[in-house]
Amino acid sequence: MDYYRDTFMEINLDDLENNIRSFQSHYFQSKEIMAVVKADAYGHGAVQIARVLQEQGIRHYAVATLEEAMELRHSGILGCILLFGHIRVCDLHLAATYDCTLSINHIDWFKEALAGYVGKPIDVHINVDTGMNRLGVPSKEEFVQLLVLLSQTSHFILKGIYSHLATSEEENDTYYQLQLRRFASFLDGVDTTDLWIHIANSGGSIKEQPSYFNMIRIGLFLHGVSPSDHIKLAFPLKETMSLFTTVLQIKTLPRGEKISYNGIYMTTDEQEVIATLPIGYADGLDRRIEGGRVFVNGDYGEIIGRVCMDFTIVKLPRIVEVGSIVEIIGPHISMEEYAKKVKTNTYHAFCAFSDRVVRKYIRHRQVVEIVNKRLNQTCREDL
Repeated sequence: MDYYRDTFMEINLDDLENNIRSFQSHYFQSKEIMAVVKADAYGHGAVQIARVLQEQGIRHYAVATLEEAMELRHSGILGCILLFGHIRVCDLHLAATYDCTLSINHIDWFKEALAGYVGKPIDVHINVDTGMNRLGVPSKEEFVQLLVLLSQTSHFILKGIYSHLATSEEENDTYYQLQLRRFASFLDGVDTTDLWIHIANSGGSIKEQPSYFNMIRIGLFLHGVSPSDHIKLAFPLKETMSLFTTVLQIKTLPRGEKISYNGIYMTTDEQEVIATLPIGYADGLDRRIEGGRVFVNGDYGEIIGRVCMDFTIVKLPRIVEVGSIVEIIGPHISMEEYAKKVKTNTYHAFCAFSDRVVRKYIRHRQVVEIVNKRLNQTCREDL
């Protein structure tokens, strides 16, 4: 047995493959795709997702940390792995060993790197700040200084220039256009031959862009979810992730009984069917959920009371058997619906599910891999 609690996530790798093929054929025939697999591919499993993408010809990946890049390399992922985040100068030798591509976010860091690193050449992309105001080179003057420094060293090789959109999922594109103009200003007068030029994330990837932008970065779209309701695609996305648990205990309660911590829910019917599920906020099911639904045996149920650390209580329209499968997210309850009920976006909702939830990977309608990180265990069938 690879797990010992009937709460699990299913990741459909066929749907992932369908999503990436659809984007390749409809939108990105002339642009390189960088697959964003940081944060364990938004909780889906970076290694498993990257393996499928590698089969589909993806050659560029983006992560946030050195550890995330190392995990991919240990699992046989080839191609370019770009680190968005910061890396300490003392760890540059590891970045070189694992053939990572680094982001230059500030000239002071790069000067420190030049002074402290001698070794195998490291590929870099310069991140320029066009309005996110998080990380990135803040001015054209500093950007030009970086280009000069890079031209004078053999230890760091410039491979790309990028920025990050702050409002790409919004219908009003005023700020989006401002960022494009600022990005163009950075690039004005710069020889970008053989460089990767990219600014678009999922939300910006299908918007109009200058022709010299030759790479787009997609993460959320891979998993079949759009960053905004108003974004309309030429094909239907297929959500890759489903979350299931089971009925652990069921009871019928009279009117006037309080449910869960603080008693914020009280039964109002004479015979309310109440079920306890073995999933809680330690698994990532958000405690702030309001009006949340579950789906069991053809009926919708209602999440009631406080979500506990390890358990959730639901009201059902009828009695079901203990052990019945309960859908939290899946074919009948989308990730978009769940995220709205917990008052967050889908990025956050995906990443919130903890590694206590076992991941099952489905391909050709069969379970091909089960990952239980709490046991540091992966059981994988030949694909």
